[in-house]
Amino acid sequence: MTRPLIVGLTGSIGMGKSTVATMFEAAGVPVFDADAEVRAMQCANGELIPAIEAAFPGTTGPAGVLRDELGQKVFGDKEALARLEAIVHPAVARKREAFLIEHAGAPVVVFDIPLLFEKGGAAAVDKVVVVSAPAEAQRARVLARPGMTQEKFAHILSLQVPDAEKRERADYIVDTGTSVEETETEVIDLIAHLRAERAKK
Repeated sequence: MTRPLIVGLTGSIGMGKSTVATMFEAAGVPVFDADAEVRAMQCANGELIPAIEAAFPGTTGPAGVLRDELGQKVFGDKEALARLEAIVHPAVARKREAFLIEHAGAPVVVFDIPLLFEKGGAAAVDKVVVVSAPAEAQRARVLARPGMTQEKFAHILSLQVPDAEKRERADYIVDTGTSVEETETEVIDLIAHLRAERAKK
């Protein structure tokens, strides 16, 4: 059996990637949400809890990872962040492989990966879809989030490939600077195009 067309869905913080991922899912396209998998593995009895507690003592509790405590340990510390990623990334890769096996019969699947370009994940997908919006819309969305500050926003942006570069490297761009209805129409049209492309192979 030929495998599905693998689409990497990415976009900088506040660009609306999660909304677009939900639109793909609603249209019947299986979506692998890397962030959701990480959260599941870090909740109470999650499989990553022992390794995270061993590497970062005091950062887990009965409910799982204490996000604020863990965030303080890795925020701005590249070495600590690399240690955390060495625990998390291989586990996510195993979940992704299981997802692919489960949906082997689908024509198209989506890997929702926030740091697709930053972590070299683009090489593992067939097509890249970048979700983008004007910088003013992005800033307004992010700064409206609870606990977000200008400093945090600037730091997150510094870790991400700039939106302009993402757009250049994309096979397709979904614009969320318009209405939700317009974005949804764009996604439906894109899915039809991807399925048609997959059918040619």
